[in-house]
Amino acid sequence: MVLRRPNLRSLSPATLSSSILSSLPSAQTFSNLSPDFASSTLLSSLSASFDFLCPLSSRPARSSPPAPWLDDSLRAHRTGLRAAERKWRKTRLPADLASFHSLLSTFSSSVSAAKATFYHSKFQASASNPRKLFATFSSLLNPPPLPPSSLTADDFVNHFEKKVDDIRSSFAKSSDTAGPAHTALPCALTSFSPLSPDEISRLVTAGRPTTCPLVPIPSSLLQTISGDLLPYLTSLINSSLTAGYVPSVFKRARVAPLLKKPTLDPSDVNNYRPVSLLSFLSKTLERAVLGQLSCYLSQNDLLDPNQSGFKTGHSTETALLCVTEALRTAKANSLSSALILLDLSAAFDTVNHQILLSTLSELGISGAAHAWIASYLTGRSYQVAWRESVSAPRALTTGVPQGSVLGPLLFSLYTKSLGSVISSHGLSYHCYADDTQLIFSFPPSDNQVATRISACLADISVWMTDHHLKLNLGKTELLFLPGKDCPFHDLAITVDNSLVSSSQSAKNLGVILDNTLSFSTNIKAVTRSCRFMLYNIRRVRPCLPQEAAQVLIQALVISRLDYCNSLLAGLPACAIKPLQLIQNAAARLVFNLPKFSHVTPLLRSLHWLPVEARIHYKTMVLAYGAVRGTAPPYLQALIRPYTQTRALRSSTSGLLASLPLRKQFPLSPVKTVRRSGTPMVEQAPSRCQDSGVNHHLPETPETPPL
Repeated sequence: MVLRRPNLRSLSPATLSSSILSSLPSAQTFSNLSPDFASSTLLSSLSASFDFLCPLSSRPARSSPPAPWLDDSLRAHRTGLRAAERKWRKTRLPADLASFHSLLSTFSSSVSAAKATFYHSKFQASASNPRKLFATFSSLLNPPPLPPSSLTADDFVNHFEKKVDDIRSSFAKSSDTAGPAHTALPCALTSFSPLSPDEISRLVTAGRPTTCPLVPIPSSLLQTISGDLLPYLTSLINSSLTAGYVPSVFKRARVAPLLKKPTLDPSDVNNYRPVSLLSFLSKTLERAVLGQLSCYLSQNDLLDPNQSGFKTGHSTETALLCVTEALRTAKANSLSSALILLDLSAAFDTVNHQILLSTLSELGISGAAHAWIASYLTGRSYQVAWRESVSAPRALTTGVPQGSVLGPLLFSLYTKSLGSVISSHGLSYHCYADDTQLIFSFPPSDNQVATRISACLADISVWMTDHHLKLNLGKTELLFLPGKDCPFHDLAITVDNSLVSSSQSAKNLGVILDNTLSFSTNIKAVTRSCRFMLYNIRRVRPCLPQEAAQVLIQALVISRLDYCNSLLAGLPACAIKPLQLIQNAAARLVFNLPKFSHVTPLLRSLHWLPVEARIHYKTMVLAYGAVRGTAPPYLQALIRPYTQTRALRSSTSGLLASLPLRKQFPLSPVKTVRRSGTPMVEQAPSRCQDSGVNHHLPETPETPPL
């Protein structure tokens, strides 16, 4: 097998930039070209200059490359070892066997020392480059090679197309409209404003240099020379925005099938999901539109407040906080609750373009802005790349590309009207991208719960059908949280002849929720995954310097402990203890100390807060964001200023009142301290004794500013 790849080390960015500029027309002439011709001219110049200055070089691929830590002395030692082995196998004398074992022991220790020295120096050199650091770590673990598979690119493209076609065929013929038009808005977005060269430069340099086979040169190299090409990039992007047209070369995608879970069978095509790889310049153009479109939607309050996906200040943690706080409040008021987690089949791939464009028109997007989005959606094509094979181009007539910049926002606007359907049945909801969570709290005496939820799900199913989305009731999960003296022990919902039964736990946005909100199942899952990562790191710890070990453990273990840890606020110490034991083991592994070493000085040296303090600190950070107004509105609603019953000297100190879980609980003040005129939370009130869960701000001596 022969590998062909460019030798980037021999390429000078200045030489490449000069070659590209010499092959392009003048900036004035380039600005007069149509978006299609301008994009083709720029990309062909990039490709031709790069291929000329950095041609593909061929070199044979080694089936088993030599170990880089083997030097001449180790090879000589290995030669003597093999000679001793052959001698013993020939004579079978005990003396020759002892000599062979002695040489084998010495050789093994020498190889281990040489390997540790090699990787130690390699980790030292890549300490400031996380990508190289993690690549080196992965190579140390010797990941198993991809299993042999008979799948081809055509198998994947046929499967993906058949899946979407089957979903589309299940919908009745419709006029592809989103419903009755809304009232005209006072403001409208009729066009996108041209960007200045500085704004284009920031978009190019701030973007992540993703790798895509459709890019003529590496994205990182394009970012390096973007300053010289800035007039051409500015002209290309602005001409697309003003003309309301997306160049056809920017509407091509290379789809990479990704295995949904590592434990699934890699030979089954159903276990893969398509992810679109788009060119770097096309994603830069999308970012230019995203900024202006998001600004318009925010200023006119057109975004769903219960949608937390891909919005500034929002995250899966804030979405889960909103849901769990609603469930805890209902439980504290002696109400039972039902949490329904909807599942959609290929949601992003089945978005109907005509319905989406009609929805955008209702939101006040018209003129050149509407034409640009219509051009962005139509005329798209994709190819599936699998190992060494690439499928033929296929047309993309539905859906928004996964992996794009605009796709998540367009999907959120597409499903915005679903909230009114849910609210009409008295249920509350929260969304994160295509994950929708329904919450229904009710008194234990209510015997119409199943009927009301079934009616809501039936209307949701109708809405999904009208919008060409498929609700997968087989994967929809139901979690029943009983209230005090609740007569229900099980809850089952029937929708469209499909039965949705309640379960003891359900995974929601990466966190396992149980029907008592104790998070015991989630803590077990986190500790299991952390122990697996610690086991892998411990295998290669002799080859790691302390700095590299700390970086790896913080990224692979501590990050798992910190994910959505604010949900654990108020849990007893015995529940959080398994997480603390994981952190203790991680600290000992950083310093390569035995199991029962005292861990307190280690945590102080690493500047790691204990797990309980990390939970409190996360809660304080979220509270601080709510006070400043940078947190999501649904978190800001949980915190409000404390109203004094009489004139006191503390009336100007910025006290906060925590919302009670039960209506009869009085509001208690939260002491705050001001820094540069900004109220800072310092101490929280006591926890709610009836619920057993602390819903107030945790106690801490001081919270530093963000």
